[in-house]
Amino acid sequence: MIKRPRRLRKNQQIRDLVHEVSIDKSDLVYPMFIIDGETEDIASMPEIKRYSLNDLPKALSEVTAAGIKAVLYFGIPKHKDETGSEAYNYNGIVQRGIRLTKELYPELIVIADICLCEYTSHGHCGIVENNCVINDKTLPLLVKASVSCAEAGADIVAPSDMMDGRIAAIRTALDENTFENVLIMSYSVKYSSAFYGPFRDAADSAPAFGSRKSYQMDFRNKKEAVMETRLDIDEGADIIMVKPALPYLDVVKTVSENFSAPLAAYHVSGEYSMIKAAAQNGWIDEKAAVMESLTAMKRAGAKILITYYAVKAAKWLGEM
Repeated sequence: MIKRPRRLRKNQQIRDLVHEVSIDKSDLVYPMFIIDGETEDIASMPEIKRYSLNDLPKALSEVTAAGIKAVLYFGIPKHKDETGSEAYNYNGIVQRGIRLTKELYPELIVIADICLCEYTSHGHCGIVENNCVINDKTLPLLVKASVSCAEAGADIVAPSDMMDGRIAAIRTALDENTFENVLIMSYSVKYSSAFYGPFRDAADSAPAFGSRKSYQMDFRNKKEAVMETRLDIDEGADIIMVKPALPYLDVVKTVSENFSAPLAAYHVSGEYSMIKAAAQNGWIDEKAAVMESLTAMKRAGAKILITYYAVKAAKWLGEM
């Protein structure tokens, strides 16, 4: 009988040499909030801020100095209305943030989140009639937002709304407007989750009524994740995503095994805040918990790690 070489476990240097999964700074994407106003702390997300355009350059200098190659932008406008018009305004807060970023750091990959929830007065991700989100009336507005962000200089647009048919509509519009090289990162698998609470504080995007369960996925379903991902890839998605990450590692693994498109895992606000709160109370080792969590996402099959810990994780990787 051949015995397992347990001696590998006894030498840390050798364990580092033969380990199976690694995280690189290039895997990390840093989500950032840009506000049309003054920079603000986010109470439910300690150390995360909503940045004004005046303070964005300083924040980006820290991001790039840490070795982060990509950011994901969410906008918080001054004005909200029923159609989320600031999402596709040429001078919208995200559009101005993209232009400023590309002026200062042209090599930094800018991903623009495409949704209406931060921009609508009712907080839902689409047009609402009789307290229902109307899928087909929402699509043209998501298209306008995507083209507007591409015009501003976004390298990738990331539709997070979960409307049916939005990938095909956005791909067609981008191509028709000579943005063939702008990629689509689709929130293909986005569950209706309790882990989004701090984000809704940060983006001021909690629904004014009801919930988003009618268009986000049921957390009890896994086969649906494969179906939704296949539809998005067929419609033209270049990168796919599972959100949230840690409670859905089984889904990350299933999606990664079924599709060859690059897969992102979104380590969402609630996951960030839980680790941060426990660390602040001295209950866990923050660095160890974060690196273990991110490694689990990579091990499950994710290539791209979207996390509010990106800057810290990049610094920690530099120390290892």
